[in-house]
This record gives sequence, structure tokens and C-alpha cells, in this order.
Amino acid sequence: MNIEAIRRYCLSFPHVTESVQWEDHLVFKIAGKIFVIADLNPPHHIAFKCDPEKFAELTEIDGIIPAPYLARAKWVSVQRHDALDAREFKGLIRNSYEMVRAKLPRKLQAKLT
Repeated sequence: MNIEAIRRYCLSFPHVTESVQWEDHLVFKIAGKIFVIADLNPPHHIAFKCDPEKFAELTEIDGIIPAPYLARAKWVSVQRHDALDAREFKGLIRNSYEMVRAKLPRKLQAKLT
């Protein structure tokens, strides 16, 4: 998946906003909480949150590393877009969105539905 396809996919989720942070990173948020970070500079590394089991599995794949500064929170960074097929990539992004949304306060979650 290229960065524009990832952008379209992230923006298809309810209540998602995008912004540029740290000069050259496109971030996607729900209620101000980041669920995907995309480096705007080639090769466009993509970082997202995953559960601990998936984190261990993904970091064994060539082209995927623990995300710098975020690995302790179980974020991975996809260094090569061919490391995952598009369907799996989308599923992992969706899972990141759902995990971050689930951690929002209940009142805020209720407002978002």
C-alpha cells in the first residue's frame, strides 16, 4: 500500500482527523489519540499500535521493526511496504484504530457513536 492509499483508508474510519506533526509526519487520530503515523519522506515508513502477540510476530518479519520511541507501547514501524499484503496491512491499521478507540474514556466513546 502506498501512502495515499493508507491516508484514504485511515480517513474512512469514523471521527478520524489528520495533521502533520514533527515537520514531516502525517498522523491519524481519533479524539486526539494517534493510531497511525506515516513518514512523508520516502520510503514512507508507517507506524501503528498492535497487541503484544502481534507485535512479537510482526517484528520477526523482514522490513518491520519495533517503532522508535514507541516500541514499549507495542508500536511497530513498517519499513518496506511489501513486507505485508494490502489486506493484512488494512487489518492491522483497523486493529490499531480499534485499540486506541477502546482506550478512550467511556463518556467520550459514547459521544463518538
